[in-house]
Amino acid sequence: MNILLIAATPFEITPFTNNHRDSNSIDIAITGVGMLATAYHLTKKIAQKKFDMVIQAGIAGSFNDAIQPGDVVTVNEEFVADMGVTESGGYKDLFDMNLQNPDEFPFTSRSLKNNNKAVHNILNIPKVTGVTVNQITSSKSTIDLYKKKYGAEIESMEGAALHYICLREKIPFIQLRSISNYVGERNKSNWKIKEAISNLNEALMKLCQDIQCAVCCKK
Repeated sequence: MNILLIAATPFEITPFTNNHRDSNSIDIAITGVGMLATAYHLTKKIAQKKFDMVIQAGIAGSFNDAIQPGDVVTVNEEFVADMGVTESGGYKDLFDMNLQNPDEFPFTSRSLKNNNKAVHNILNIPKVTGVTVNQITSSKSTIDLYKKKYGAEIESMEGAALHYICLREKIPFIQLRSISNYVGERNKSNWKIKEAISNLNEALMKLCQDIQCAVCCKK
């Protein structure tokens, strides 16, 4: 099985990379931060080679007190949270403005869903709803908006690009995230980046092993 692993920054997956430098079945690409960079580099990689699975790994912020710093989750649906307009009546996204059909592929009820049950069955970790943003959320009003409008549990800057492209190209994918902080907490002394990266890479290594084992069992 050919697996493509992508991450926004190299430090998020350094422990994994150090242990898989010579792997013939796993390609690794650092995409850069944000949807645009991720979309470009991911599209370029899948145009060059056929992959059976794409894994996106990285840290994220949590909106949910039950999803604590250090926890590892996978995203089963993703929303683009800040593509729209703020008017006197409040925030409207592309769907509210009728610029995008909420059920036009690859969207389902506004979200980019990962409905591949075989993929999710590999992972025995919480499955959450994510929002992808261009600006890291810091205000309480915006936090409340994303939680109410989208049911947001975690936040990243790249997840929607993965979901959108892989759904379009019909490539199985997994978005694996480890929580480094609560959204809105700007005191980085309270963040747990080291623990988040350690737990992320431990889960990533197990995930790749489990995928390979699942493939071998089918032979």
